[in-house]
Amino acid sequence: MFKVLTTETFDEELDLLRQQKSMVARVKAIDKTVKHLANPRHPGLQTHEFTSLKGPGGEKVFEAYAQQNTPAAYRVFWHYGPNKNEITVIAFTPHP
Repeated sequence: MFKVLTTETFDEELDLLRQQKSMVARVKAIDKTVKHLANPRHPGLQTHEFTSLKGPGGEKVFEAYAQQNTPAAYRVFWHYGPNKNEITVIAFTPHP
């Protein structure tokens, strides 16, 4: 099991999304995904490497599904670290 950390930017963006009543379901999905990241191999996350982005120290970045079969379904991006047994969630975005 991993300790899940979030960046300040992630927290700020999620707070902005929480203020939009139309985004309640999406915020709930993002929150659930972040909780599941304690086990990044959780099958519902469908985690895979996202090669177009690197972490702040050059770490591999991974993408996890927050939603599926939804227009502009949200994805959550994260990397391992900074310490052993830690995961840092860095961003979320709607899938194009």
